[in-house]
Amino acid sequence: MGGLAVLAKEAGHKVTGCDANVYPPMSTQLRAQGIELIEGFNPEQLSLQPDLFVIGNVVSRGNPLIEAILNRGLPYVSGPQWIGEHILQGKWVLAVAGTHGKTTTSSMLAWILEDAGYQPGFLIGGVPMNFGISARLSGGAGDAPFFVIEADEYDTAFFDKRSKFVHYRPRTVILNNLEYDHADIFPDLAAIETQFHHLVRTVPQLGRLVMNGREESLRRVIARGCWSETEWFGGDVNEGAGWSVREHADGGFDVIFNGEMQGVVSWSLSGEHNRLNAIAAIAAARHAGVKPEQAIESLSRFENVKRRMETRGVVNGITVIDDFAHHPTAIATTVAGLRKQVGAARILAVLEPRSNTMKLGTMKDALPGSLAAADLVFGYGAKGTGKDALGWDLGAALAPLGKRASVHDDLSELVAAVVAAAKPGDTILAMSNGGFGGVHQKLLDALQAAVH
Repeated sequence: MGGLAVLAKEAGHKVTGCDANVYPPMSTQLRAQGIELIEGFNPEQLSLQPDLFVIGNVVSRGNPLIEAILNRGLPYVSGPQWIGEHILQGKWVLAVAGTHGKTTTSSMLAWILEDAGYQPGFLIGGVPMNFGISARLSGGAGDAPFFVIEADEYDTAFFDKRSKFVHYRPRTVILNNLEYDHADIFPDLAAIETQFHHLVRTVPQLGRLVMNGREESLRRVIARGCWSETEWFGGDVNEGAGWSVREHADGGFDVIFNGEMQGVVSWSLSGEHNRLNAIAAIAAARHAGVKPEQAIESLSRFENVKRRMETRGVVNGITVIDDFAHHPTAIATTVAGLRKQVGAARILAVLEPRSNTMKLGTMKDALPGSLAAADLVFGYGAKGTGKDALGWDLGAALAPLGKRASVHDDLSELVAAVVAAAKPGDTILAMSNGGFGGVHQKLLDALQAAVH
């Protein structure tokens, strides 16, 4: 919604917005764009007399502002529908969907197109460091035809329970992966596969689907019917078909398409997930006309995304890293990637399981396995029945990790415990899909105080 606000302002509209607990980097970006932020949902905001209320999917019935809008019969629309009708119409839309990696892959794809001179517009659920903003209409004075959008399967709004991405009408689609998630709105994996097939149904015949060949769920989606071109990535390099990678010892990797070498990506990112994200972005950019060798060269200058393995500071030889991981698969992938980076050095994983799926406890049994490669684990989970409460026992869930894990329901106590355990050479990896109470700066401040 923050990115949408930026697009609307750039398109010439006067934009204000309200939310609860707005936190960086989005709050910083919005203020820099001159977009007024209002804390909370007081119905008095109707006095602003907007022409249209654009409503995000986190807002539900019972919200005082929503009830006032409905009672007065004022015009409203969902964010995805507004984007589809006012921003994406007539564009060559490149959509990136999947359970994991959407933000990073969208950022890679937008950067490849930018570096090739395409001047794309984009809407991404994070802040790509190559751009410093999460959204723009286009990169030039003219109206460039290409637009990259992170295509989320979460529901659209309280009045539209379809996935957001059905509103985007893309010509190029990346289906990165597909696992069970969003337990608050989807009963099972099959329900999510149905939504993904709704997206497939919107892709034109001259469009292209770029899909992860390792995912049986995606193969089931395509088996329901596909009317567009298809390319698969992530297969065995020796099989020859589709896009594949061959890792180098220094972290770089060969890019191979249909058995033919396309070039070598040299960069500082770690993890197999990022290699798969990269070849998906290269393949999608190729559909838009960017040659693979150009895309490969562009990725050597890719700077990742804020809150994706972002180093927030180093104090006394102790590194504090911020990451958005919150699903067990993403947590495991993030920890494994960091382990490959730091070798035998200690990893102190600090986790806030705050997504709706995690709060329901649907995946709590997978947490210990996802954190197995960390040396110490510090969990943060509020007790009770408030909106921030987990509703299940995080300590019991992490019990299989034994003395390596501890759980805290007070942020100050959590910070104190982490700082007391940390030693020079350690990496503190904080993982949450929220603001985590500013824990990263609190850790850095406490580490600095401990030095003195």
